Amino acid sequence: MATAAYETEKNPKGDDVSVLGSEKQGHEGSFDDDSIVEGSEGVTQREFTTLRLVPDKINFSSWLVIIVEFAERWSYYGTINVLNNYVRAPLPQGSRDGSVPPGPKHGNGIAGALNKGQQKSFTVRTFNSFWFYVTPWIGGIIADCYLGRYNTIMLFSIVCLAGHIILVGSATPPSIANPDQAYGLLFLAVIVMGIGGGAIKANVSPMIAEQYTGKLRKVTLPSGEDVLISPAVTIQRIYNWFYAAINWGSAGAISASFLPGITDTGPHSSSPLVYSSWFPLFSLWVGRVHCHSASGSILLETLRVITMCIGDKLSWNPRQTVKQFRAPGFWDVARPSSYRDGELPSRITWDDQFVGEVVRTLKACQVFTALPFFYLCYSQIDGNLGTVAAGMKLDLIIFLRNLNPIVIIIIIPIMDLLVYPALRRNGFNFTPIKRITLGFFIAGLAMLYAAILQKFVYEQSPCHDNLPSECVDENGDPNPAPINVWIVAGPYILVGMAEIFTSLVANEYAFTKSPKRMKSTVMAFSLFMQAISAALNLALTAVNTEDKFTWLFGSFAIVAWIVGLVFFFYFRDLDKQEAALNVIGTGSRKGFANETADVTTAVHHHGEEKLGKAAGPIV
Repeated sequence: MATAAYETEKNPKGDDVSVLGSEKQGHEGSFDDDSIVEGSEGVTQREFTTLRLVPDKINFSSWLVIIVEFAERWSYYGTINVLNNYVRAPLPQGSRDGSVPPGPKHGNGIAGALNKGQQKSFTVRTFNSFWFYVTPWIGGIIADCYLGRYNTIMLFSIVCLAGHIILVGSATPPSIANPDQAYGLLFLAVIVMGIGGGAIKANVSPMIAEQYTGKLRKVTLPSGEDVLISPAVTIQRIYNWFYAAINWGSAGAISASFLPGITDTGPHSSSPLVYSSWFPLFSLWVGRVHCHSASGSILLETLRVITMCIGDKLSWNPRQTVKQFRAPGFWDVARPSSYRDGELPSRITWDDQFVGEVVRTLKACQVFTALPFFYLCYSQIDGNLGTVAAGMKLDLIIFLRNLNPIVIIIIIPIMDLLVYPALRRNGFNFTPIKRITLGFFIAGLAMLYAAILQKFVYEQSPCHDNLPSECVDENGDPNPAPINVWIVAGPYILVGMAEIFTSLVANEYAFTKSPKRMKSTVMAFSLFMQAISAALNLALTAVNTEDKFTWLFGSFAIVAWIVGLVFFFYFRDLDKQEAALNVIGTGSRKGFANETADVTTAVHHHGEEKLGKAAGPIV
């Protein structure tokens, strides 16, 4: 029986893509139906085309990593959730620690401390987002080249703990009594926590999926139906529950910050400190998970592949450069199979499959470049929508800010257990490109909702100055618009739905499209898109004022829809190659120089202990 080998296909954009010959995988089949799908356990092309794909069970070690991510996110959101009002609002009357004193006259009061105003609050929050998603580069490179993922997580969890200690000191009543000092310590805490948290995040995301090393295989269900256990569908499921854990941590932060108007803004930071303090200890136990070791040369080898192929193709004439980059065989100069025996350049230490992995990784990075425009919409729930809510009647606001993660926690099981299986049964392949596109359109709806709502709040505010959150009565007490704050729940819900189709899928896409030993660095690139979004937000500081929110939200809605439309049409050809791209590097290969093929490729024999003895399909 023949094995489906890789061949080079040129798509309409002139890209050189290594793909499998299968119509289901994106183009006309060039192999017979009885040929074996590369990287599978004897699955034929006919079976791959006709049988339903189902996920495997999530193994125990993956659940351990999910719990660790829950702890890290609980710690992060427990401190970040109150930053907006902590920096923006003044100390409530009669308060030393930022809490709203009890009593009916303070019923609509807002917890606060530093009284630095909306723009400085926005600056702190945006810098935090920027910094937190720049530092994954540190963790990704250290993990892939030097320490490995587990050791890197252990090291930077200690750094994160140090940041929490500084944060606690900055939020004590003596520190708050000197707002400038507290503001400086807060910035220091954000810097230290960002280094620790960002480095951890670049490694936890790929670590969870690499616990599963199963291959495409056929099984028969008790009903008698033959199905295929799909690694791609299994990884999709793993990242669904991984993202649910992130949002369990976010929603769990209710216990750390009982939200403005209910508790203080200072001592709340001690709860995440307590939680993060046992995080390294728990990680020691989790150290039994399956991790790939570091390879100091992997980034250099990737750069060598790219520079070899660029070679002398650069020209002062941009049109000529583009033409040569799109010419057939652009990547052939880096493929060992392009050379006769004895003529292979000494700097080529990789195999053909690695070149295919590099091509695939570059295409994934192109996909990620659209994400900053999505994150512009997402960032509004971290602060600006809180300012919108501050100008309304704060009835039962305790759960409002956590509505976004609660929605995600509810929707993910519905999508994973009901919607996605139903779509697969009916033959609809809801690929990552399609899901990301849908996320853009839902995010645009969220921003449209917010723009209309803000206009309505302007009109209903007693002060009629387009600054409803700052409106006070003759006694200096808050004088909100007569609108229940729960009407602002719409954008939180819609953004939560959009995250499931965009942010979640970005994690999945970064893992499945990157080489085995470069997954942390590629994940860092994906996360870096949030830093770019934060930089764009900083550039918009002048219009991030409450009196301009309607135009700001409306503009973001239009941008999200335009980018989503362009995104889908630009990447629709890549979308057709989804299955083929996923199996690059999973089949038989020669391996890198000075190492065996089973080191280059994750080798799995079904039934190994790390996958769990009871592993089987979930339908």
